[in-house]
Amino acid sequence: MNMPATVIASTTQFNPGTVTLVGAGPGDPELLTIKAARAIAAATVLLVDDLVSDGVLAHASPSARIVHVGKRGGCKSTPQAFIEKLMLMAAREGEVVVRLKGGDPFIFGRGGEEVEHLREAGIEVQIINGITAGLAGLTSLGAPLTHRDHAHGVVFITGHAKPGDAGTDWQQLAATARDAKLTLVIYMGVSSAEQIQADLLTGLPADTPLAIIQHASLPQQRHALSTLGELGATIAREQLGSPAVIVVGDVVRGVAAMDLPQPLSRAA
Repeated sequence: MNMPATVIASTTQFNPGTVTLVGAGPGDPELLTIKAARAIAAATVLLVDDLVSDGVLAHASPSARIVHVGKRGGCKSTPQAFIEKLMLMAAREGEVVVRLKGGDPFIFGRGGEEVEHLREAGIEVQIINGITAGLAGLTSLGAPLTHRDHAHGVVFITGHAKPGDAGTDWQQLAATARDAKLTLVIYMGVSSAEQIQADLLTGLPADTPLAIIQHASLPQQRHALSTLGELGATIAREQLGSPAVIVVGDVVRGVAAMDLPQPLSRAA
């Protein structure tokens, strides 16, 4: 006896797939975790950020559907609500979905928002961490973010506030970094570097060393070593732009062959 069509429909209407937020790391595909590479290879649908390199996507199955959902400051971006809608639709169609994000999903990647949206819709989400650019950038220059003699902690902070948000109190942060011996790692700060510089100088000395690292871990990586008092001038002179991280603190003195305030070091 055939099952009524209405019953068949009700048993196949909702067959949730899986969603995994995967950190693609700073760009170098060799910095992927093994778990991340396996998740990428198993995906049937990948929703991919702009900063994910082709070398990372080489781990994807040839049959996988790859959807580029770029989000870049100052550039035309895919609306966040649309990205969340795509993830939800694909999961409800039974796909193995990987949301592939540059760096780490939970460090300025809006991963928390995506997890909340999916869980509210009844979709469980897995998270696979990735190496964030703030760590990879200074590490590539041979210096640490923390050091027993120079930095008791590190602060990852964005230089780009969302519309309507006053953003970071940089003057307060400068005082805290000075008193607590903290390294500051500033993401998305190039466009507002002059204002950040002015505010940080209220609490930190002008000769505080810093590094600006563009395209961290990629073959086209460039960097400049400077001081807080020369931050804006250095960015303009060296023509550094996004994506870049700015690392401020005494740990930068650990960069090999650094000799401030001599001419800036610059990667080829």
